[in-house]
Amino acid sequence: MTLHRFSWLLLVLAIAAGTIDDEPYTRPPVTLGGYRVLAVDFHVHPFPLSASTLTPWDLVNEARHQGLDAVAITGHNSAMPGRVARALASKFGDPTVLVGEEIHGPVYHMLAIGIEQSISWRLSAAQAIDEIHRQGGVAIAAHPGAAAWPAFAGDAMRTLDASEIVQPLIFGSERFTRELREFNQRGHFTATGSSDYHGLGPVGICRTYVFARDNTAASILEALRAGRTVVYGPGQIYGDPVLVALASRDARLPDPQPRDGWFTVASRILGMIGLIGVAFLTPDRCPALNPPSRFSRSEYPAPRPPSDPQS
Repeated sequence: MTLHRFSWLLLVLAIAAGTIDDEPYTRPPVTLGGYRVLAVDFHVHPFPLSASTLTPWDLVNEARHQGLDAVAITGHNSAMPGRVARALASKFGDPTVLVGEEIHGPVYHMLAIGIEQSISWRLSAAQAIDEIHRQGGVAIAAHPGAAAWPAFAGDAMRTLDASEIVQPLIFGSERFTRELREFNQRGHFTATGSSDYHGLGPVGICRTYVFARDNTAASILEALRAGRTVVYGPGQIYGDPVLVALASRDARLPDPQPRDGWFTVASRILGMIGLIGVAFLTPDRCPALNPPSRFSRSEYPAPRPPSDPQS
């Protein structure tokens, strides 16, 4: 078997394995304190606008696979992928898709959740928050390390709704963990956890448990504004103290995650190898796969030109 055919075989096996493994996680509804507890990832980047690997419609399927009740699609400085994902998700009914974007500027990063139109990254943080609120959305400081604190000074600290307190960058960095916690406490913001998904690690590896009245986008935004969230971090739970106490006594929280076991990882690795092989080991690109005939052209006489009938 040639390398080219072997690459095709790997690719087919990877697609089959991924299809078998791509079963949605059925998450039974959780109700605590009269609220529906929703698992939400507010920071998920789509391909191709955010250096990610999954298209908006794939992100909807991946969120369902990871047992999320809602997901915010947050392209870099673009709300269009979120609108596309919402239109597609409406045909399936779940998860709830919130249109958003990450306002990705030089001095601050901010999640605009529940908007319809993109917001300029050239605005100051305070101006961006005002525009988010004008569109009926919620403003969340994205991974606000100490370097970004000056951008949120003044009016921005008074009007910001929430901040990420748990996200993958905290793992292995006690300094960054302290900075996110301190920023959140300075403004007494609603605590959120997000994956900041760019293609590595599963969607929802860090998530927010939102205590909402129902699973609609409007209800989720209302809960964020009211501070009704619980976030599980390494060795600590953040959020509203009353809700933290309720969640701590319930064995259903947090959800088991992530759901990317060895089978999923193996299928993705095989798929990547197969895709590379199919793309670059074709006979016309790799002469070693298409050796010349054992008979050289020079062994055969060149064809004679047709004779001129007037000669």
